[in-house]
Amino acid sequence: MSEHAYSAADRAAIYRAIGERRDMRHFAGGEVAPELLGRLLAAAHQAPSVGLMQPWRFIRITQRELRGRIQALVEQERVRTAEALGERSDEFMQLKVEGIDACAEVLVAALMDNREPHIFGRRTLPEMDLASLACAIQNLWLAARAEGLGMGWVSLFDPQALAELLGMPAGAKPMAVLCLGPVTAFYPAPMLVLEEWASARPLSEMLYENQWGERP
Repeated sequence: MSEHAYSAADRAAIYRAIGERRDMRHFAGGEVAPELLGRLLAAAHQAPSVGLMQPWRFIRITQRELRGRIQALVEQERVRTAEALGERSDEFMQLKVEGIDACAEVLVAALMDNREPHIFGRRTLPEMDLASLACAIQNLWLAARAEGLGMGWVSLFDPQALAELLGMPAGAKPMAVLCLGPVTAFYPAPMLVLEEWASARPLSEMLYENQWGERP
């Protein structure tokens, strides 16, 4: 084992947070203390980013009326998504897809504007700014789980409509509505598995060796 490894207890805690992280939809209201929210956002801000461009921007939603308007945008897209699903439409409409009204905090995670000048690491893969934002969100998610808070990532919305609602400049793009706060309990498995919407596939199906499709 590397001399730089954490203690066994610390390693176990990290793997536990990864394994028990859940995309939460059910919240218990309450509050997130300012110092705790600060720690969580600091964890997000420590995420890796290509070329150190740090493309993430977080908007904390503190106005109840604005929260309701965001929820309305999500509901509009939920209906459109159900229509697009065809025969699974009714089944989809039974799923709980967001906890905006009940969670303690709502954050909108977005990509910054004026990203084009950032070429380092993005010349052939411009999507790396989105990958960097996803790393920041994952940091926030894992830190929240370690602190005993639930978090849910909501992606059912029209990004242009949400950008206009939040006064974002041209080029900036909202990528996630994050619901954060206390929960009564964490799901024992991903909610979509519990609801029998989908089944998690094993790592062995996603792992190739040397050539695409060749199993180790």
